[in-house]
Amino acid sequence: MRPLTEEETRALFEKLAKYIGENIQLLVDRPDGSYCFRLHKDRVYYVSERILKVATSIPGDKLVALGTCFGKFTKTQKFRLHVTALDYLAPYAKGFGVAAKSTQDCRKVDPMAIVVFHQADVGEYVRHEETLT
Repeated sequence: MRPLTEEETRALFEKLAKYIGENIQLLVDRPDGSYCFRLHKDRVYYVSERILKVATSIPGDKLVALGTCFGKFTKTQKFRLHVTALDYLAPYAKGFGVAAKSTQDCRKVDPMAIVVFHQADVGEYVRHEETLT
């Protein structure tokens, strides 16, 4: 478990900024304590500094995980978010979804058409399983 390098931090923050903008600071300086990002086996973990201090007594090869996994770095050093980060990103998100239609199509559709799919709502499929077509 080690701190992120400058390049890794930049890649992580650029990805997070796409979803939560300037609210990245709110993830680090929380009212319930300070949190940080740490790298362990190409995975980025979001962990409380209090827990991090306790975990320093565990050898790195024995440590499986610590905190919440936010994502991982690929072999080409691109950062990919994991679904486990959604609970922490959703409250600060500017708009968490993927466009279902192009801009031109959005101007012509009826008001009840689906324009954006919600990615942050993990349980949507389970709740509406019987009505999905």
